[in-house]
Amino acid sequence: MSENYYLPRSGPMPRPESVEEGRKVLQNEAFPAPNVSIVRFKALEFTAVCPKTGQPDFGQVEIEYVPREKCIESKSLKFYLWSYRDEGAYCESLAAQIADDVMAAIEPARVKVLVYQTPRGGIQLETEAERTHEA
Repeated sequence: MSENYYLPRSGPMPRPESVEEGRKVLQNEAFPAPNVSIVRFKALEFTAVCPKTGQPDFGQVEIEYVPREKCIESKSLKFYLWSYRDEGAYCESLAAQIADDVMAAIEPARVKVLVYQTPRGGIQLETEAERTHEA
């Protein structure tokens, strides 16, 4: 593991300035994959902003991937997901964007992202995006 960490090893985590910064941290904090077949993350406190109304959207994000050479460091994932807090994005585009960003960061064999938006106005939304590495 590299000694040039972007995120502090302890203490408060800095607030992400942009989604682009979150993407860089996700990629820079990746570590060599041990011999595991599937990795699953469940982020239960995800927030973004509705691009139409500007109101906050709350939800959950599940990421499942089959690693090849690298794995996602959980603190960098938290930082990355936090970067969406002030970002206007539809639930559908979030699933696709997160899947693309995971592919770009660690190039897994496969990644599946599920985004669950907490019901607003009685409507619950779930979106899914899946990507596979093409050799």
